[in-house]
Parts: sequence; C-alpha cells; structure tokens
Amino acid sequence: MLLLGIDLGSSSVKASIIDGESGDCLATAFHPKEEMEIIAVRPGWAEQDPELWWKNMKLAVRDCISQLGGRKSEIGAAGISYQMHGLVAVDQEMKVLRPSIIWCDSRAVPYGDKALKDLGNQFCLKHLLNSPGNFTASKLAWVKENEPDIFSRIFKIMLPGDYIAMRLTGEIFTTFSGLSEGIFWDFDENRVSSGLMDYYGFKGSLLPDRLPSFSEQGKILPAIADELGLPEGIHVTYRAGDQPNNALSLNVLNPGEVAATAGTSGVIYGVTDRKKFDPLSRVNTFLHVNNSDEAPRLGVLLCINGTGILNSWLRRIAGPGISYDGMNAMAAQVQPGSDGVSILPFGNGAERMLGNKDTGSAILGLSFNRHGSQHLFRAAQEGIAFSFRYGLDIMNETGITPVLIRAGEANMFLSPVFREALSCVTGTPIHLYNTDGSAGAARGAGIGSGYYKSGKEAFSGLKTVRITEPDQVKEDAYREAYACWKCRLKETI
Repeated sequence: MLLLGIDLGSSSVKASIIDGESGDCLATAFHPKEEMEIIAVRPGWAEQDPELWWKNMKLAVRDCISQLGGRKSEIGAAGISYQMHGLVAVDQEMKVLRPSIIWCDSRAVPYGDKALKDLGNQFCLKHLLNSPGNFTASKLAWVKENEPDIFSRIFKIMLPGDYIAMRLTGEIFTTFSGLSEGIFWDFDENRVSSGLMDYYGFKGSLLPDRLPSFSEQGKILPAIADELGLPEGIHVTYRAGDQPNNALSLNVLNPGEVAATAGTSGVIYGVTDRKKFDPLSRVNTFLHVNNSDEAPRLGVLLCINGTGILNSWLRRIAGPGISYDGMNAMAAQVQPGSDGVSILPFGNGAERMLGNKDTGSAILGLSFNRHGSQHLFRAAQEGIAFSFRYGLDIMNETGITPVLIRAGEANMFLSPVFREALSCVTGTPIHLYNTDGSAGAARGAGIGSGYYKSGKEAFSGLKTVRITEPDQVKEDAYREAYACWKCRLKETI
C-alpha cells in the first residue's frame, strides 16, 4: 500500500507519498515555491488565509500524483501534519469567518497573562500544565472581545490541520493532542477544561468532536478525490501538530527521546511519561500522539519563533543570486565566535522562553571596519544554535536531558556550520534521518489505518544519513561565544 502525507507549514504545504512496505519516498512536492504570505496588519500580528493553504495543498498533492503514474491506485490512507496553535473559525456552512491567527501572532499574550493571574498559577500548572499564554484559547478570547460579530457567528473553531481535514472529508473533528496544544485540555481531570472554558465564556459546542491522533477521521469526498487525482475511498487516518508529528517521523515516541527542527521556527521536543511543567511556562507540555491512559506519553516542547526565518531574511537582504549553500560556505570562512559578532534571532514575535517578550532581533558587537557579510552569516547560525542551548537549559529543569538530538535532514540542519555549532555548544551528537513532516504524516497514516502492526514495522525504512559529533577542539570556543551571547541576551531582556 502507498501512503499519502500532507504537511501544512507557514511557509509552504508539502506532500509526500511513501511505499508502506519499504518506507521509500516515491514522490514529493511543495507549493508555493516562494514562502506563503503572512499578513501582519499590526506589529506582532500574523495571519494567513486558509484558502491559500487549501490551494497550495491541492497543487502539492497533484504534483505528487503526477509522479506516480499508474501506482496512484495503490494509495490507501492519508495523514495530515500542520502548523500548531493557529485559530480557524467557520460558520455553519463551513465557511471561514476571518483569516487564521497563526502560531507566531502575539496579540493574545495579554489575554493569556490575565487568565494566568485570574485563574492562578496553581490551577493553570496543575490542570493545564501551561500558562494559557499565546495559544489558541487565548487567540479565541481576543476574537470574542475585539470582533464580537464574528465571534457570534462561529459554529466551530479548529486548528489548521482540522481545517484541511474538513475540506478533504466534509467532517469536522479535532484530536486530543490538538486540544492540549490549544490549552483546552485538563490534564488532571483528563477532559476539556471546564475552568478555562467558563473563564473565557466559551460554549463547549464551539469545540469539534475529538478523536485519537491515529484513527479513522473521515473519507476523502469523491469530488475532492477526483480533483486531486486520488482513487476514491481513501480515509484520513492520522492528524497531528507539526512538532508531535516531527517527533513521530523520527521515531521519538518513548520517554527520554528528543527531536529537533529548525525551519522558520526552531523546536526541541522531548517525550516523558510524567506530568512535568516549567513554573514560568517557558516550555510547554502537550499530549503526544501516542498518549493513552495505560501508557501516558507527553511531549515537552521548546519553541523559538525566530530561527530559520533569520537566515532567510539575511538571504533576502544580502542581494540577488546568493544561495543558502553560498551563505554556508562564507560562514565557514569565519572562526567560531564570529569575531565578536552576536545575533539574537528573536525577530518573529513574542518568545515563550523569554517570558512572552517580543524583544526583536539584534546584531551586537558589529565593527564596520572588521566585519563583513560572512561574519553576519556565521553569527546568525551561531545565534540560532545558542538559542537552542538556552532553551535546553530550561528543559533540563523539567527533567528533559538529551544524550542524542534527532532531526530530519532539512532546513538549518543542512548547514554544517549550524550542526557543528549546536553539537559543540550542547555537547550532544546530532543524528539526521531521511524523513520530514510529510513523510512522517504518511507513516502516521499507515499506523492509524492499521496497515502497520507495530512501531518497529512503521519505522523499518528510517535511515540515519548523517552524524555530527561535538568537535572537542572547537567546543571551548563555542562555549565562550555562547557565554558572550547569553550575557548580551540578558542585557537585552
């Protein structure tokens, strides 16, 4: 059987089709070729049009199907991964009422802060394991107060992946994991939090019915299957936010295992079987995709909004013609520490690990007489790696101590400079694998449909393609540079 995976990001929508038996990727495509527009009407705002997601998803899937030829008839199940924490609101006709408020939008921070104060730390950390923060529930509270006419017409709210599934199947569901990522879930009572819903004045009917991440979640509508070039009768059998799904794609399912990504944003995601939380809510705990009453699995997530977006911003302003490979080659000409230049990569909205402060990015230690673009390229990659180390120090306080970082061979992890900096500053080996979010969603579909009988079978085709070990000669230089970077960060915040 062939398996289709769809990965809805904030930059693009990617689709992949894997051979369930071998695990090999047979087709892959993404759209658009340039980054999707993020609408920022005001500072700190970030919205996207869900219709744009749908349009690009169709293009990506059709692109994949065109690569398969007659084998498209073998596709048996579909899985969806999606950008977390977004808010989509639809009316009774399933029409979108406003642009989606996406993950990096920070307008809801005051609403989450007030909820934390009013509900109390003890309630929030015991029941929600998080501050309401800038998550989906607080985004909905913003809509309720600032757009009451729209709020009054909402039939259901959903996460971005729920929206794509609705368009595919005509049915509205969410997952238990998804409810926890929106901060609607009560971990202590194992149900939707009545305390939070009552506080914000939300009716329970606003939330979709929920299903496990691995489950039958609706059949793709015949008209949609025909439009996409898919055979009829395919079910959606898996759904998860991008970071739990990334962990799944790397076979990170058990306590002590850790996954990382470094695309537009950067994430480290560790699995635990204990209800752990950071008292300051700088890292966040959600239900993992394989959580069950019998075997609890929770994901502790460190999210850094400003990581790879810094590198892409530098590429845009550096002038026409420069590639990421060219930037990496120039960065490699400079020694660790970037000759005293430090870059704080926090220019993509409020950062949870900085107490939900929107500090903006900063270039520090720059000398017009000594430094060139190569120093900026290296300082950017080091700054991203150093922000990971800073966040890992916070995660250590919750009991997550990685001895190995697993990641897909993509985005910032394609850069030797970044991998070396991260490995050296954390003292941790990095293993890269031949997978990504769309391939992970395809494997998830295989598990949810029952095609795979065990996790071992699902990940038999997962291969290590590159290993980076800490360079003992350079570790001291990186740690010295990190100490300088951290001092500059503390002065900024």
